Amino acid sequence: MASSSRNNKKYDVFVSFRGEDTRDNFSSHLYSALSRQHIQTFIDDQLNRGDEISESLVNAIEASAISVIVFSEGYASSRWCLDELVKILECKKEYAQIVIPVFYRVDPSDVRNQTGSFGNSFSKLEERFKENSKKLQTWRNALKEAATLSGFPSQNIR
Repeated sequence: MASSSRNNKKYDVFVSFRGEDTRDNFSSHLYSALSRQHIQTFIDDQLNRGDEISESLVNAIEASAISVIVFSEGYASSRWCLDELVKILECKKEYAQIVIPVFYRVDPSDVRNQTGSFGNSFSKLEERFKENSKKLQTWRNALKEAATLSGFPSQNIR
């Protein structure tokens, strides 16, 4: 079942990133570099979002062979980024999607442990979701899992 759905992916790469942090520099360069190599890339540049990540975003994640997660300082202050991350890790388990974390001006151990400036962003989100400890725990586990995957310290990626 899983293998058949993997062979007809619509996108080669899905890029998950925090717009305010990286849209105008790193993520757009990454997108351009991938496109130049004729790699079908999905990058979400919608600013206005509802409460949940949209169905089309979920479908794009499921339709991608590889997900690149650009961890930046503000990534953990966005519930959409974290919901995307959870979905990406589900696809990793279900469809053996390849997941590549990129650490953009953040330390992998800060992502893993929610410490440093990355941890400060997460604390802001914790404040807003303190009633929902189950969701917070899901996000924490996802951050820990993703930061443990081997990835790239970013600025070297040109």
